[in-house]
Amino acid sequence: MVQIAPSILSADFANLARDIDIVARGGAHALHVDVMDGHFVPNISIGIPVVQALKMTTRLPLDVHLMIENPERFVPDFVKAGADLLAVHVEACPHIHRVITMIKSSGVKAGIALNPGTPLGSLSEILHMVNFVLIMSVNPGFGGQSFIPDSIDKIRRLSNVIHSRDLNVTIAVDGGVSENNAADLVTAGARLLVAGSSIFKSSDPAEAVRRLIAITHPIGSSHT
Repeated sequence: MVQIAPSILSADFANLARDIDIVARGGAHALHVDVMDGHFVPNISIGIPVVQALKMTTRLPLDVHLMIENPERFVPDFVKAGADLLAVHVEACPHIHRVITMIKSSGVKAGIALNPGTPLGSLSEILHMVNFVLIMSVNPGFGGQSFIPDSIDKIRRLSNVIHSRDLNVTIAVDGGVSENNAADLVTAGARLLVAGSSIFKSSDPAEAVRRLIAITHPIGSSHT
């Protein structure tokens, strides 16, 4: 089953509870929360207090994406704040095995994120340990960027590796996801689609979620 996770980076922060309620009513499966430190990526976003507030505001699972240096310093805090899924970047973790072990031992689903220029080979020794892989289809740091078309082939190749190794690993994709490419992403193997601008910047965010579900679910059901 394909899941849709609206990225709150594109929501109206002055009316965040309202926007979350809107996408929840549209059928969103999770909320994607981008945490940026201004070092690993050239932007600063939200932190632990906002995750805590989100946990008290919604029943949707919180998919927390740490775009920060040395994420192991903050893993326990984000787990305590309410993260249900927690992704760290392979590029930011010289001791990635240790960080993934830390996340999983906390009872949270562990994910590993790859920037567009990072090869899939960087996952070979850790792929069997994670619950999901987050393929970045834009260069991380800002919302509203254009989708990188080569990401589809990258997802397809990762899907082939996962199946060849008989692993239970979900492929997620984040960056420029919209109605225009959602079907191709699911056909390639993605099962968690993170969408920001295409949902929250639309005239009807709830309906935007419904349309993504309608586009992707028949495809995901036929390619399980």
